[in-house]
Amino acid sequence: MHHEAWINKRLCELGKSQLDRHLQVYPEAGGKIQIGDRSYLNFSSNDYLNLARHPDVVAKAAEALTGSGCGATASRLVTGTLNLHDELEERLARHKGYPSALLFGSGFLANVGTIPALLDKNDHVFADKLVHASIVDAVTLSRAHLYRFRHNDVEHLEQLLKKVSSTSGRKLVVTESVFSMDGDLAPLQDIADVAQSHDAMVMIDEAHATGVFGPNGSGLVSELGLEPLVNISLGTLSKAFGGYGGFVACSKSVRAFLINHARSFIYSTALPPPVVAAALGALQVIEDNRDLGAQLLKNAAALRNRLQEAGLDTGNSASQIVPVMVGENSKALAVSQKLRRHGIIGVAIRPPSVPRGTARIRLSVTLSHTREDLEHVGQVIIATAQGEGLL
Repeated sequence: MHHEAWINKRLCELGKSQLDRHLQVYPEAGGKIQIGDRSYLNFSSNDYLNLARHPDVVAKAAEALTGSGCGATASRLVTGTLNLHDELEERLARHKGYPSALLFGSGFLANVGTIPALLDKNDHVFADKLVHASIVDAVTLSRAHLYRFRHNDVEHLEQLLKKVSSTSGRKLVVTESVFSMDGDLAPLQDIADVAQSHDAMVMIDEAHATGVFGPNGSGLVSELGLEPLVNISLGTLSKAFGGYGGFVACSKSVRAFLINHARSFIYSTALPPPVVAAALGALQVIEDNRDLGAQLLKNAAALRNRLQEAGLDTGNSASQIVPVMVGENSKALAVSQKLRRHGIIGVAIRPPSVPRGTARIRLSVTLSHTREDLEHVGQVIIATAQGEGLL
């Protein structure tokens, strides 16, 4: 159709710059997967603690499926709030060290609901340059003024806060605790202190820290004891928890306010019972096995050190996410394809997911990968990088 011609033109342009993406179907999920008669080590899964197929988690989901059915069948404010939702919110609040928590359909929906509920066109948001796309979309929806501070640069954040100190309106500082593409950690203590000195609220996206960092996997905010300074701690159930859904941990008054104002909460059907039960099961496993996150971080550090010693650039990674910086899109794709031939899935991450010129292989270490697996992967990546002239 003639009015779709521009779409094909744009698709061609994406192809030329090697930025076009296609869905690839996988027969199963997780850190180790079988494709045909071949086994692959999957380093592009966010199932950090290997819980998506954990027997206790699966059993909880199956029990809820049989007992409560496939769906909640209504939004939370109509008749969709079930005992399971109530129980999970109470457990998550306790786990995170906050008075209350509120479930959303996903981490994306939690961000897109929370920020526009709290802010409007007279307000100001200060966000790290590398925050997740959902945070950027959320600020756009809120119509608040957006200020981007240089990645993890607290001085720049303070300069921006000073610039608007005399203007009216609420202020919100937003960052991630563990950045999803770089695997580095935000200087949360300094950010929280600066925000407090400028009378700004603080929201931390803990999507990649929940379950991994902090006492009992409660996150980096909890590890640093920053709950009193962080108004909203956002988490997801789709990464370390191995399932689906998002949540915010907050005060009772913020929760009550979001229930009345967060559109992605009000106008969405509640999470299905088996999904909520799976999260309860995952939380139980995490609380019963207190060193899962620490073990994962130790394993990831061993792989990272191996790559760094060989001369590869892993950025400022200090988590289970280990990027291998490549630069060019074409080279990143070539490395990814070569790794696949060796039975390793490491997807090439390209713009717009990362800044232009910083294409990389993003390795996501999970507890399904043994120390032997990681040693093998290290060797293969180093040899592949040498073959591609990266070393």
